[in-house]
Amino acid sequence: MARNSTARGKIVRRLGTNIYGNPKYDRLLKKKPSGPGEPKKGRVRQTEYGRQLMEKQKIKFAYGLSERQFRNLFAAAKTMKGVTGHNMLILLERRLDNVVYRLGLAASRSQARQLVSHGHIHLNGRKVTVPSALVRASDVVASREKKATKDLLRRLLAENTGRPVPPWLSLERDGLVGTVTVLPTRDVIPTIAEEQLVVEFYSK
Repeated sequence: MARNSTARGKIVRRLGTNIYGNPKYDRLLKKKPSGPGEPKKGRVRQTEYGRQLMEKQKIKFAYGLSERQFRNLFAAAKTMKGVTGHNMLILLERRLDNVVYRLGLAASRSQARQLVSHGHIHLNGRKVTVPSALVRASDVVASREKKATKDLLRRLLAENTGRPVPPWLSLERDGLVGTVTVLPTRDVIPTIAEEQLVVEFYSK
């Protein structure tokens, strides 16, 4: 499936916030606060639709989904009990590629997606190559039993020690094994956008 090929720096500048969490984009936004093609004096005032679209784009790009994937995930969230916006974020967090990223086994969600797609990650002892697979409570995410894979994941884990593992996950660093202790709730998911505006966008 085709992925967005736009440079992440341009996406971050266009959205006006560091959706990827990489410190280098904070420095970029400080240096170039205006979006590409925008006047340097400040951002153009947005319409309500423009604000809703912007918030949707923040979440879609942050988690690396296509428009169709995001729309389908929102439709699933809408059928669940509870607050639709919260359900949407919880489903995004439960994606296997996101779990690999949250455990610190990848520097970014795109790298985590590649690790899963290439068969480097096992879920409950079985190879799973579908990044969008949803984890459940008590699921175990681990490295494939190959030296090359373990060496790669250990290096990536060492490089990402500064990123804390969220409270709904646990990590056994020596064995490269992560466990979904409980399903995430909205209060433990970092806010990168106003999810209610995304709900309003898709509810038109």
